[in-house]
Amino acid sequence: MKILSIIGARPQFVKEAIIQKEINKYDDIEEIVVHTGQHYDENMSDIFFKVLNMRKPDYNLGINGSSHGQMTGEMLIKLEEIMIKESPDVVILYGDTNSTLAGALAASKLKIKVAHIEAGLRQEPKDMPEEINRVLTDRISSYLFVPSEYGMKNLTKEGLTNNVYFTGDVMYDIFLEMKPHFDSSLMDELNLEKDNFILLTMHRDFNVDNKETLKTILEQLEKINREIPIVWPLHPRTASRIKSFELEYLIKDMNILEPIDYLNLMGLTEYCKKIITDSGGFQKESYFAKKEGIVIMPDTSWRELTDKKINLLANPNEVYEKTTEENNQVFEENIYGNGDSAKQIIKILYNDFIN
Repeated sequence: MKILSIIGARPQFVKEAIIQKEINKYDDIEEIVVHTGQHYDENMSDIFFKVLNMRKPDYNLGINGSSHGQMTGEMLIKLEEIMIKESPDVVILYGDTNSTLAGALAASKLKIKVAHIEAGLRQEPKDMPEEINRVLTDRISSYLFVPSEYGMKNLTKEGLTNNVYFTGDVMYDIFLEMKPHFDSSLMDELNLEKDNFILLTMHRDFNVDNKETLKTILEQLEKINREIPIVWPLHPRTASRIKSFELEYLIKDMNILEPIDYLNLMGLTEYCKKIITDSGGFQKESYFAKKEGIVIMPDTSWRELTDKKINLLANPNEVYEKTTEENNQVFEENIYGNGDSAKQIIKILYNDFIN
């Protein structure tokens, strides 16, 4: 059996790590890994191969830095060439990036089966790039591996019921696998106190690409930072927008970091008071660490967490209010499975192709 796995963005590196570990248990599965290059900053990509003991990808396309359409089109062309050359039995895709959609389109045109890990997620606004990518990929996929019961309900409403599996979330697998290795050394370097700082990540286009929106958020964050320190590993996209909009003065007193690797991020997460984010993956990772999250989005694909008030949605002008109010939510266990998602996924694919 031959699997071709496509990765391109930070959460996908993490998910591929645990899937790759499970694939390696099978002597008769060959895996080809393609890195599209969508995230090209070393701390945003290469570091995951080093820290999580992943092998280097077989192909690195180096496609990044252009518009959504151009990026997706270039990936589609290159991925089709690789699929024709490698002739895999199934293509594994993760999440909702341009890499995901390009891989799904290339495989479906060649009549290669597609396995979508993290299927069934839905959120507003419907025109956001990630939502378009995930909806179209689900329509194309031969196997839909769903991380939550909410995702199962979404697919049922849309009439997608064949080869749909509730496996839980591979992000929870990797969290449990790597927990003993989380690195909290930045606590000392930054002179931070446990439960006395806010950990922030932000990169979505609707938050950072408009000057007035970004300014509003930064003003809210500056207000929070006067009361409790903010630690912010700054995404390259966000850093570029802050500079071009001349808003650096609003973040000068925060603990601004270069992008950090998964182990350092999780090390900080374990000791922070709360997190603020617009990252889909980090919303869950904070839940795994039993930390409340303030989500700067109009909606989220992880509605289980907002429905249970574990995470709170916040508009740009609500970030201070939502962050400083006390929630003290009880954390429900195992919303995203039992930590054996990768095992279930590879077993399903293997049994289907071998039998």
